[in-house]
Amino acid sequence: MPTPFPGSPTGRRTLLAGLLGTGATLLASCAADPLSPRGPRQPPPPAAAPAPARVVPSRSAVLSAYASKHSGAFGLEVKGIELGLPASARGAALTFDACGGPSGEGYDDALIAALRKHRAPATLFINQRWAAANPGLVRELAADPLFEIANHGTTHAPLASRGQAAYGIPGTASIAAAYDEIMDNQRYLADTFGVQAKFFRSGTAHQDELGAALCRELGLLPMNFTVNLDAGATFPAASVASQTRALRAGDVGIGHFNRPASGTARGVSEALPALLESLAARNLVLLRLSEAFGAQTGAPSA
Repeated sequence: MPTPFPGSPTGRRTLLAGLLGTGATLLASCAADPLSPRGPRQPPPPAAAPAPARVVPSRSAVLSAYASKHSGAFGLEVKGIELGLPASARGAALTFDACGGPSGEGYDDALIAALRKHRAPATLFINQRWAAANPGLVRELAADPLFEIANHGTTHAPLASRGQAAYGIPGTASIAAAYDEIMDNQRYLADTFGVQAKFFRSGTAHQDELGAALCRELGLLPMNFTVNLDAGATFPAASVASQTRALRAGDVGIGHFNRPASGTARGVSEALPALLESLAARNLVLLRLSEAFGAQTGAPSA
């Protein structure tokens, strides 16, 4: 079933409740020319050694370090979760989730085709269940430089340390389960598809503060959104188009690419020309998340 996202009192995360209907809730230096008269050719400086990959704390180390820590607040916008892009980012970001499960293993080919047609980059958050059901598609999307693959969890559970629930969906019941929710899919994406994800979004996009801190310690940025594009793939196309056109500098939009019968593809396709034109007029572009966050990201190594 689609990830629900209810109304939020801040930002542009949802449309008016009336639009949704009752209960509808469900982002150096330049070398001189060696032939110039400035002197003899100098040997190039030695190449800088690559930064060492972040080593993931072991499961037992995490259990020991986090066992007595307070879980903190739980929700969409708690401390530690990124919502928008850094202030230095010159653009906005589109992100789309594939949630998996019995009702969520579809593929919105029309949406992906629209992004490709307009050369609109996006970050795709993939749940392990969806990846296991669509391995060929994951390989195809991972090979396309227009897209970046990110981690949408193992079981699509809210990332909690004490089992807090969102929309009636139980979260991970402990720090051990939260570790597995992040790292089982992280390793699956790496081992099966060669993907080193740098961003994590939990099922329902809910986390508690301790889960967000754990996510960062494991080398992934917990990423949510500022603009809800499709409300868990429940918005009609006109609403999706309106939300997509609303993206501004620093915004992160969230939609879904596992619900082909939804209005997401039609709405995004309709809005993309106007969105791209609006951004270009301000010397802005659409960005993959790694382009926006740069050195703040670092894929962990097991």
